Amino acid sequence: MFERWEKTGTVTVAGRKAHVNRQTFYNGKGRFEAGGYAALASHAPKQPRRVSAAIEPQPGWGKQRIADELVKGNSWVPLASPNTVKRFRQDAGRGSEAEATAKKGGRNPLPGAQKRPGNP
Repeated sequence: MFERWEKTGTVTVAGRKAHVNRQTFYNGKGRFEAGGYAALASHAPKQPRRVSAAIEPQPGWGKQRIADELVKGNSWVPLASPNTVKRFRQDAGRGSEAEATAKKGGRNPLPGAQKRPGNP
């Protein structure tokens, strides 16, 4: 985007070709003017917070219980939401796909179990 801006001198054209709005351009312009392309490369993209891999939940703990244990271990300061814990477990290959599918109304994980009336 900044290469095109240098060539054309037009923020609108540079932003349109890079598929970003003017505000995004101006957010990065100060860094670019101060440090050039190297300053842009050092700006890390935003990532969702991830939970440490050192967490070893007990069998049967769900995302809410793990999040609660993290809060207790962090002087009652919230560290990760239950959904962040869920993402971490899925990334680590520990999420239970059968439980998630059952909660969404998908196939029943238990043989012989029936769905609630009204669900297809």
